[in-house]
Amino acid sequence: MTELSTEGERPVVSTRDPDELRERLQAWLVERVGAAAEPVVSSLRTPERNGMSSETVLFDLETTSGATRTTTAYVARLAPETSAVPVFPTYDFDKQFRVMQLVTRTTGVPVPPAPWFEPDPTAVGSPFFVMERVEGEVPPDVMPYNFGDSWLYHASPDEQRQLQDATVTVLAELHSIEIDAHDVSFLELDRPEPTPLRRHVADQWDYYKWVSGDRPQPVIERCFAWLEEHWPDDEGPTALSWGDSRIGNVLYRDFAPVAVLDWEMAGVAPREMDLAWMVFLHRFFEDLADQLGLPGMPEFLRLPDVAATYERVSGHTPHHLAFFVMYAALRHGIVMSRVQQRSVHFGEAEMPEDPDDLVMHRATLEAMLDGTYWAKLGL
Repeated sequence: MTELSTEGERPVVSTRDPDELRERLQAWLVERVGAAAEPVVSSLRTPERNGMSSETVLFDLETTSGATRTTTAYVARLAPETSAVPVFPTYDFDKQFRVMQLVTRTTGVPVPPAPWFEPDPTAVGSPFFVMERVEGEVPPDVMPYNFGDSWLYHASPDEQRQLQDATVTVLAELHSIEIDAHDVSFLELDRPEPTPLRRHVADQWDYYKWVSGDRPQPVIERCFAWLEEHWPDDEGPTALSWGDSRIGNVLYRDFAPVAVLDWEMAGVAPREMDLAWMVFLHRFFEDLADQLGLPGMPEFLRLPDVAATYERVSGHTPHHLAFFVMYAALRHGIVMSRVQQRSVHFGEAEMPEDPDDLVMHRATLEAMLDGTYWAKLGL
């Protein structure tokens, strides 16, 4: 998930002591690789440019095999401590680990090998899993890649389009998994609503109530009402959904995806949910660029282009895209409200008098509600 500071500073995402974490992780790895391998964890650090709702830790593991000492680069994803004001009320690392295994087993989508999962929080203070580290470039969140100082911004239009089309193709391949042929029950929401989309939206309402607490946010509630008024008459086929399908969760080399990351929002949902999330998360950054008088990347990840590419590579014609873009904007609004609450908690921001101002893109939601925003998306 995006945790954005337009000041160029990375928000607080962890309250852990890195030295203690390194020692505990090393002790845990002794049990995984064996004491004879003399495992040593070194170079433990957090990424500098992209914030995550889960905690991400980079480290090197030195081990001995025979007379050879080798170093392997890994990434650990940890559930955040409650003292870090987590973005989500729960973190299901078993789900993330299992969906990565399913995608690896059934598709060519590039998912990093994940050798270890630890459900017991006593090891390092929370559940976690470990992936091999893949080398590549990530479109940065801080500062956003479209603000004018990133490798993607300075790429040629053809290179930007190459990255866009390759990422949409990843979605098409992910959605090609025949979910009826696999056990995806661990991805389904245990709720009474009659369809996956109904269950997903109802679950988001519960999440909103958790985030807002005793300070309701009228703009968010108006968006939920808009969804109900514009509910699709045909929700379309259900697919395995990545959930956080944005380019900031992909590692690229030569503008091609080499690792697809961040599966904490995975589930089962209509295909359009991932398409709309990818497009809206770029529009979110574009709107910020507009507010700051920056040129941005207005020709990148345009909804008509994304939909056309997806139809060409998948054979599925995307439908009801305004509905799913609104839903993406609403979901991101709830997340950004929680991120702002975290910033207030750590003294990085002040609590606004109007709770709607916790939503960084409040103006976008209001423009969607009054109908003036859709032309920006080609709708």
